Amino acid sequence: MLIFTCVFLVALLLSTAIDFYLDQRHMRSILTHRGAVPERFADAISLESHQKAADYTMAKMKLGTWSGLYGLGLLLLWTLGGGLDILDQWLRAWQWSPLTTGVVLLLVFSMIGSLLELPFSLYSTFKVEQSFGFNKMTLGLYFSDMLKQALLMMAIGAPLIWVVLWLMQSAGEMWWLWAWAVWTGFSVLMMWAYPTFIAPLFNKFEPMEDGELKTAIEGLLNKCGFESNGLFKMDGSKRSSHGNAYFSGFGKSKRIVFFDTLLEQLSVDETLAVLAHELGHFKRNHIKKRMALMFSMSLAGFAILGWLAEQGWFYAGLGVSQPSHYMLLILFMLAMPVFTFALSPLMSMYSRKHEFEADDYAKEHANAEDLISALVKMYDDNAATLTPDSLYSAWHDSHPPAPVRVAHLERSGTS
Repeated sequence: MLIFTCVFLVALLLSTAIDFYLDQRHMRSILTHRGAVPERFADAISLESHQKAADYTMAKMKLGTWSGLYGLGLLLLWTLGGGLDILDQWLRAWQWSPLTTGVVLLLVFSMIGSLLELPFSLYSTFKVEQSFGFNKMTLGLYFSDMLKQALLMMAIGAPLIWVVLWLMQSAGEMWWLWAWAVWTGFSVLMMWAYPTFIAPLFNKFEPMEDGELKTAIEGLLNKCGFESNGLFKMDGSKRSSHGNAYFSGFGKSKRIVFFDTLLEQLSVDETLAVLAHELGHFKRNHIKKRMALMFSMSLAGFAILGWLAEQGWFYAGLGVSQPSHYMLLILFMLAMPVFTFALSPLMSMYSRKHEFEADDYAKEHANAEDLISALVKMYDDNAATLTPDSLYSAWHDSHPPAPVRVAHLERSGTS
């Protein structure tokens, strides 16, 4: 067995074992505290809602465990099991050009992957989410979304793949730098295009109606010096009863979007507090910082790709007999999560730092008690657990756990 194969298997075993250990801790914490609502939330959340959140989290965790084991098996079958090599040899038999073969193989691999993951996706949506009253999708809408996503992959993904493979073939030793520049440009383009052209393919966005809420929001935006391309209400209830709000786009294309489900849950003051938190991300330059981090990490990734392209052991160690540019991309995408697993807690810590900073900004421009009240309602309505395991949360959660976040706001005081 090749040395790299052993390294890959050890890293895979280690990451899987850590994930399993963290999952067990998390589920044990939830079950241990299922019988009583944490004292800080006892006045706002009923025992019935608390137990629903515990059961919902447990159902998702159990499904995630089986899905993870299934994904582990697929990864081994694609790589060391020879699945990619078989697919590659079959497509090579058609005697297309390397560019055409590469584009087709990457698209076929993506589609096969989506189909193989379909049973778990369907179970999650129509069993878990439906059982707890969250799913609003029909089978027709579910498969309509799948078809739209596949067509977008063909229309947008295929040209991008072709350009990257062409650069790998034609741009010399520094192809990886040119490919990174193309990827970065494409990412920025998608940030601009998504809210205007892509998101409306899946949801309906209506300008927020005139009234008390819109007037209050516009006042907050003026106070914070924030310009956007409009306030929109999205028909999130078309697919789920979960509520949310977000910014999308950048520059003049920035939009503020509220799920209709969120607007039904919160009062005007609570909605303003949530918006102030989101504005905090913008005003504290979190979006720019995250973009800079993303582009820096992708640059490092492309540099590693440039080095791996000439390493025969990388292909052979992952079950591929004939090195190629397109196979390099697939193997890298499959192997990278195994070796970057240890970065998860660092990325989570960085994200939670931004959440605390956004909460601090919200307290300066809204009332901290309103934000706490909004968060508690959102935890309740979304059946988010109030008793996560601290180590699991530190590793996986991009947002601080409910007790920690509320305690931070209470220590900070109100505006």
